[in-house]
Amino acid sequence: MEQVLVLNANFEPIHVCELRRAIGLIMTDKAAMVMNGRGYIHTSGSDFPKPSIIRLQNMVHAPRPHVKLTRREIFRRDHFTCQYCGKHTSELTIDHVIPRHLGGEHCWENVVAACPACNHLKGGRRLEESRLQLPRQPHEPPQSAYYLFSRFLVENKDWEDFIAGW
Repeated sequence: MEQVLVLNANFEPIHVCELRRAIGLIMTDKAAMVMNGRGYIHTSGSDFPKPSIIRLQNMVHAPRPHVKLTRREIFRRDHFTCQYCGKHTSELTIDHVIPRHLGGEHCWENVVAACPACNHLKGGRRLEESRLQLPRQPHEPPQSAYYLFSRFLVENKDWEDFIAGW
């Protein structure tokens, strides 16, 4: 399914929606097409451009989106690299720096990506007990538009100018 970048009336990126939703917003005059980089949808009566970026007609006061604490986002924050040995692998696991059974929370500051070998080596112990070290303290990722929408830039290079400024 093709993704469309949704800009607020002031050109701030606020959302990514599917092509079908974007066309519906354009046809009901709730949004206008900013960029057509994907060709056309051909129907029996007419042709409709496939938008790549749309802009809402009215300003929407939407709260700044937060990065959700998920496995995928933890791996993305840690660059798909084990935070103990530095190994870049696709077989990562989640490790709690302070184990949950010892009072550690499930929050951005207490979870890291770890390869299975390091996670097994650490076990349910604290860092000092396992003799492993973190090169840097885990933290919540930035809530900038570039971080939030950059994963879509691989397939949508034309979005970069609209995302980079926010």
